[in-house]
Amino acid sequence: QVQLVESGGGLVQPGGSLRLSCAASGFTFSRFAMNWYRQAPGKERELVASITSAYGRTNYADSAKGRFTISRDNAKNTVYLQMNSLKPEDTAVYYCNARSDFNAYWGQGTQVTVSS
Repeated sequence: QVQLVESGGGLVQPGGSLRLSCAASGFTFSRFAMNWYRQAPGKERELVASITSAYGRTNYADSAKGRFTISRDNAKNTVYLQMNSLKPEDTAVYYCNARSDFNAYWGQGTQVTVSS
């Protein structure tokens, strides 16, 4: 049974930090590219950051560059998103996504709210 379980969301003040985690099970984690998406109310889901399976190459949306860092621990089947210098516009539900040439899986999402 494939599972992606996100954690680490919450309420944070502008300028603060959060670290999201996504624990994977039920598939060969190391063979999948891992992505973090987010969806704000009334907006489309957007890709925030990605990390490849083989070499761990990373890519970021312009809005995340310089503030967010994606990483993975294949031994723990976990992907992380370190978010610093958070802004109110980062408020969204953040989703973990696993993608290969043949399959794609989604987590249930974790709410991140940036507000004073």
